[in-house]
Amino acid sequence: MQTLEPDLCIIGAGSAGLSVAAGASQMGAQTVLIEKGKMGGDCLNYGCVPSKALLAAGKAATAWREAAGFGVAAAAPEVDFAGVHRHVQEVIAAIAPNDSVERFTGLGVDVIQAAAQFEDARTLVANGARIRAKRFVVATGSRPMVPPIPGLEAVSYLTNETVFSLTERPEHLIVVGGGPIGCELGQAFRRLGAQVSLVEMGGILPKDDPELVALVRQRLLDEGIALHEQAKVAAVEPAGNGVAVRLEAEGAGRRLEGSHLLLAAGRQPMVEGLNLEAAGVAYSRRGIETDARLRSSNRRIYAAGDVAGGPQFTHMAGHHASVIVKNALFRLPAKVETKAVPWVTYTEPELAHVGLTEAMARAAGYDVNILRWDLHENDRAQTERATEGVCKAVVTPKGRILGASIVGPHAGELIQPWILAIAQNLKISALATFIAPYPTFGELSKRAAGSFYAPKLFGERTQKLVRLLLKLP
Repeated sequence: MQTLEPDLCIIGAGSAGLSVAAGASQMGAQTVLIEKGKMGGDCLNYGCVPSKALLAAGKAATAWREAAGFGVAAAAPEVDFAGVHRHVQEVIAAIAPNDSVERFTGLGVDVIQAAAQFEDARTLVANGARIRAKRFVVATGSRPMVPPIPGLEAVSYLTNETVFSLTERPEHLIVVGGGPIGCELGQAFRRLGAQVSLVEMGGILPKDDPELVALVRQRLLDEGIALHEQAKVAAVEPAGNGVAVRLEAEGAGRRLEGSHLLLAAGRQPMVEGLNLEAAGVAYSRRGIETDARLRSSNRRIYAAGDVAGGPQFTHMAGHHASVIVKNALFRLPAKVETKAVPWVTYTEPELAHVGLTEAMARAAGYDVNILRWDLHENDRAQTERATEGVCKAVVTPKGRILGASIVGPHAGELIQPWILAIAQNLKISALATFIAPYPTFGELSKRAAGSFYAPKLFGERTQKLVRLLLKLP
């Protein structure tokens, strides 16, 4: 058996693994990258990229339907779902070279396309090679969680790993799960002409501010999505050529029939088959247990991305990669960022957040001021007839920013100054005093931040001071 002794061996060529491999190799480290599936992992092939491409197609169809509001005559759009499928695959194909074997081989990475398994605390076996690296990184990602629903074994169902293979539009898509994945895909399919029912055990988007979630909920309802919140899926069963879902809500039962069933009930880390026990790596169903530096119980083995637990975002995987490179290559005690981790749900309107919500801040014992600015007060929003939304910030009485949430067009872009402010410990004055170009959606954040000073700036004491100063010659 061939023996390799690289500086770094990475298992998994998803967002985290690729970022570590590219950085380490270009910095001079001998690097081995192992992937048993598709290069690019979930994000490129089944997650962020195809879902946003599908959402873009749905947005195009909706823009066509709403053109009359701008004085532009347009007939109802005709959706060619095979063409939509082709668009999604073309987007994946356009990005795939960045994640390809050829690119990483060109960077000097030794890419092995096979399953990997630890032999002991310092040795990994893959495709006939025994790898004894100075450091290992497990970045195997996560997979869709399949909930234990009675009858599921008797029906066909979709997950985010299979839904993008559809070349024909579902007649009636039943989505189980009201988190970001369920809401995004449900809205996309509805906009492309499918009937959609969305089932959620609690309320949709439970991690976000309820006040802002209400605007997303109303848009989904306005677009014709049937929401079944606070509803438990009791069982599923075949129904003709489709599927039937039996619900329990408020003590009563209900039966939904649809053509397709999509499970969007969360994800679970992939730790099976690695023989982590032999490597002395502690793990649970939540993933590999790590410290703040992403080291496992075996200090030579790191975990990155979804398999490390915590927020399951591509941008978090990239952050993990930078932390590991600093630790493994430079021996710097870098730690994972926790206070300024953003998340975005790419529905329309988009919903973005960073830091603490109002409820989280109050539960933590903070005395808080709530700042807000409605989108209908933004001139750019008026020009684009997109006035449903709000920027809501949570700050202390002294102006320390604890968190911010934005719902509206481009919320994922608009949240970024707030991320920087929280990460750099900037006070609210930093966002209140910068010069924002007019007319832009970005003025929303400046106006919300500026409202912190309004009570004092326009209060009686200021008025008295101004009147006094005006009396001076």
